[in-house]
Amino acid sequence: MVADRLPNGSPDLLRWVVEAVDDLKANRMQVLDLRPVSDATDYFVIASGTSEGHVRGIADRVVKELGQRGVRPHHVEGVSGGRWVLLDFVDLVVHIFHPEARAFYRLERLWDDAPVVIEGP
Repeated sequence: MVADRLPNGSPDLLRWVVEAVDDLKANRMQVLDLRPVSDATDYFVIASGTSEGHVRGIADRVVKELGQRGVRPHHVEGVSGGRWVLLDFVDLVVHIFHPEARAFYRLERLWDDAPVVIEGP
């Protein structure tokens, strides 16, 4: 399980998100630690679905799983389109991309100075 690769002491919120994203077989999950480079949020979780429906399904799963733990997103964008979904939990932002959108925006390159916590296949 990908969440087992998180460092000891990682926040529960991060662990829950990684588990939910991994449960639906997201591709190329990457967790970036933004704390050293930005005050906007602590972590980015970036992953890809295989289709627009898969992207929406992953996003829905994250919201559902965290909702069951009493955590609601502060802001959500892009679910209806399924190309790039953003789930903002304030201390952590989840980006779920359709592969073509991920290749176009290359979010990882924009934040390449942030330490990588997890890099998945």
